[in-house]
Amino acid sequence: MVRGIQKSLYVILALFIGLFIVSSFFIRAKYSYFVYGDTPVLEKQQLGLFILVIAVVLALSVALYKIGLKLNKFSRKVVIPVVLLCSFGIQLAVIFLFPRLPTDDSQTVLSLALDMLYRGDYSSFETSGYLHMFPFNFSTVLYLKMLLLAFPDNYLTIKIFNILFTLVTTLMIYLLYKQLNTKSKEQDYGILVFAATYIPSLLMSNFIYNDVIATAFLTSALYFAVKFIKRRSLKDIIFAAILLAIGNYFRSIGVIFLITILLSLLFNIRTIGMKKGITALFLTAIVFNVPGWTQNAVLQAANVVDEPVNTNSAPVFMWLNMGINLETFGFWDNRESYSIYQQDANYNKAVSTGLFKEEISNKLSGASLGDLVKMYYKKIIWTWTEGTYQVERYGLGNDGSSGSRGRMVGAVMDSYSYTNAATDLFKGDSNYRSGLLWLLYVLNFLMYGCILVRLIGGIRAGRFEENPIILVVLGFIGFYLLWEIKSRYIYPVYPMLIVLSYMGFKDVYEYMMRRYFTR
Repeated sequence: MVRGIQKSLYVILALFIGLFIVSSFFIRAKYSYFVYGDTPVLEKQQLGLFILVIAVVLALSVALYKIGLKLNKFSRKVVIPVVLLCSFGIQLAVIFLFPRLPTDDSQTVLSLALDMLYRGDYSSFETSGYLHMFPFNFSTVLYLKMLLLAFPDNYLTIKIFNILFTLVTTLMIYLLYKQLNTKSKEQDYGILVFAATYIPSLLMSNFIYNDVIATAFLTSALYFAVKFIKRRSLKDIIFAAILLAIGNYFRSIGVIFLITILLSLLFNIRTIGMKKGITALFLTAIVFNVPGWTQNAVLQAANVVDEPVNTNSAPVFMWLNMGINLETFGFWDNRESYSIYQQDANYNKAVSTGLFKEEISNKLSGASLGDLVKMYYKKIIWTWTEGTYQVERYGLGNDGSSGSRGRMVGAVMDSYSYTNAATDLFKGDSNYRSGLLWLLYVLNFLMYGCILVRLIGGIRAGRFEENPIILVVLGFIGFYLLWEIKSRYIYPVYPMLIVLSYMGFKDVYEYMMRRYFTR
């Protein structure tokens, strides 16, 4: 029965990946803040250019893979530190070449952290305040406050810590791969090199928010959970539970990883042993909510709030309501949902929940089945094939003085601390910027191609070791089919895509070598 369920999960993900691949030959998902503003775009695919870039990225991928093969003769104690150090150097160069200033929520959480640090101002928890509406972002505010208390108060401090978290994620990608692929007799440094040079992760170190931090903790949690299933040491599941709780504290999508870990434990309960399995399930579930409980207790004890912070926060139905939009297929609705909570419900959670349910019901009943199918198709295709995690805005940035073409009125402009030759090259909608977007888009497409190879191979061979990763990816697909979308929101899943795609690439490479180059 368990193997049947695991096979079904592989088949479902293969169908989704197949949909992404086929659709990409006809539709190009785009996000360019300078050109279109904060809006998702779907346009007809430029097939000739698409195929040309595929050829270029494939050649680069083979070259990168061969570098990994050449490193196999060296010790891990040498290769891993050197690769991580090189990645650190690249990311350090990025934050100096593109000194992006925080904007939007990034600027808000940083301002709140500074207010709390220097003025002891916690008024944002009061009605109409930012943390009253979005208390889940207090974790980021608290992190920034403690970081700037202990280290120099500047953007460089925060971004360097982002780099360190990205390096942790890179290492965990490699270790997770090795746990799932124990039959490999090679060192497989190729995946380490791939993760260390993955362009979206290199650029996102420039973004002051919770994405990079949560990704490091959640990926680490999954690694230790898989390690526990393989080796059955309770200390591993304790590490997994703690890391998962912290990761979820920074981004609430940790619940997807929680469900993944719990299901993986259940799938392997016979191998683990009933006693250890139940202990692991109990520990993971209990520890998961400890950070939230602790936060509420501390804030109430300090008289910052009189009740739990979630009592009148924005309800989940607000984001579900944003997720149903025929025009922008679930992207930002230009504050329409915010207005329902802030103005119509006067920041009251219970009242706004009723209003949002009514609004969702009206949207669903007012749209035809064809309209809804088209909207959800556009929604899932744009989210998963855009391929850049919106690093063009959140990581690379843009000079606010370079123009406002396509910008929404009232949007917070991107800007740099200073400009230089690099910012000039990528200014506006330059060829360098659009070329980078094409590169990332096609890389994402090829990763899906390799993932599909791995999935089909697993189904045919009855091999389901990658099931924890499959569960995470499917969880994200299902969740963001309903939720408000940004391709940045699926950033925490990139480590899973790297692991699966590298496995598929290796399968194809080794097959080609055996089939055509054995002599």
